[in-house]
Amino acid sequence: MEIELEIVLGIILVLNILFAIIIVFVERKNPTAALAWLMVLFFLPPIGFLLYLIFGQNYTRQKMFAVKEKDDRILRAIFEEQHRDLVDRTYRFSNPDAEPYRDTIFALLQSNRAFLTEYNQVDLYTDGREMFDALFAAIRGARHHIHLEYFIINNDDLGRAIVGALAEKAREGVEVRLLFDALGTRAGGGSKEAFHELTDAGGKIGVFFPSIYRLNYRNHRKIAIIDGTVGFIGGFNIGDEYLGIGAMGYWRDTAIRIAGAAVYLLQLRFFLDWHFATEEELEATGQYFPEIEGLGATPVQIVSGGPDTRWNPIKEGYLKLINSARESVYIQTPYFIPDDSVSDALRLSALSGVDVRVMVPCKPDHPFVYWATLSFIGDLLDSGVRAYTYDNGFIHAKTIVIDGKAGSVGSANWDVRSFRLNFEANAVFYDSSVGSEMKRRFEQDLTVCTEITAERYRARSRRVRFKESISRLFSPLG
Repeated sequence: MEIELEIVLGIILVLNILFAIIIVFVERKNPTAALAWLMVLFFLPPIGFLLYLIFGQNYTRQKMFAVKEKDDRILRAIFEEQHRDLVDRTYRFSNPDAEPYRDTIFALLQSNRAFLTEYNQVDLYTDGREMFDALFAAIRGARHHIHLEYFIINNDDLGRAIVGALAEKAREGVEVRLLFDALGTRAGGGSKEAFHELTDAGGKIGVFFPSIYRLNYRNHRKIAIIDGTVGFIGGFNIGDEYLGIGAMGYWRDTAIRIAGAAVYLLQLRFFLDWHFATEEELEATGQYFPEIEGLGATPVQIVSGGPDTRWNPIKEGYLKLINSARESVYIQTPYFIPDDSVSDALRLSALSGVDVRVMVPCKPDHPFVYWATLSFIGDLLDSGVRAYTYDNGFIHAKTIVIDGKAGSVGSANWDVRSFRLNFEANAVFYDSSVGSEMKRRFEQDLTVCTEITAERYRARSRRVRFKESISRLFSPLG
């Protein structure tokens, strides 16, 4: 028995050494993440290699997502003219609110081919019932196609209602495509079997990255496109909890409805993700990209991030927005685990006299992430950053608004998983009408928040300090 145990331990040791070599010499991880993984492998040898198999390995991602990178090249030609005009500084914005953010727009175009669309009409939703009422209305009004892409589609009342509405449109002859992440949706009871009503009616489903044992490389995007003219993007998944039904209580999230040319970019994003998941290549015809008469005034860029991108465009967009602030930076996020670049940007902005505020939940849905979030919040308080816990349920919004004039709404949290490991999509806008409304709602939320002052944070118990320290130790893993 002892000999068998020694053999097992020897095999584990060899595997840990092999993974350590891969981390250092093959994957070339961020040094902080690499050191964290080396500690896990050698200080927790019985389970370290299992954790690494589930959470850590990245060395196959270039091969796994090569088709996505190849597909993304089709976007380049579309953006060349705008790129050239921005370089020459001859581009004239239809909305003057965009002019102060010319450098941000150019940077996102350069790094992510995030074409700037203008004349968009943007409607903001912060309540699940209002948002899903708008989504159901758009689905019922569809005439040619409905494309939905969500991380989670739960097999509950709301999920079944969405599937039922899609099936009804499919029976009417509308093209329906539903793309979901295998891991995210399975966690809520969703599966291929849960969508039989839709597939029996002629609708199609796609499963993103069916390998559910891997927690990395998940499709965390939440987008919907109806008839190529109306789109939705934000933080809401599809499930009862997003209506405030469940243990977390009221669900405070943010999404926007877009009518305008930015819908083309949501459609392109869906085309690429659908092709990757199903190998069905959709043809970019006028039915999917109809002529749209711009009825609004909001310039919008759709920025995508994930392991198939060379840089971290969503994080870099956040950084550019923070650095452009002159009056205020308001952030809402359920998970706040910034790297040094983001922490430094927020700290320097606050030290420069900008009103920097971060709002996070008062309760955890993922305990380790929650305690790590509080530890990183604590680091910023002495620089003048103000932080709050949202006490009226759970806040899941992933937003930033700058000076009440520009900002971002989407699926990307302020953490390493969203910046490097998951596929995300955000809408970045440059319009004081949308920005001022987002700022107003943030300030309204402050009435149901508790401020985390430096004095309160320093007075936390030893038990809380211990939880923060352990959670923070594992936060760079990825």
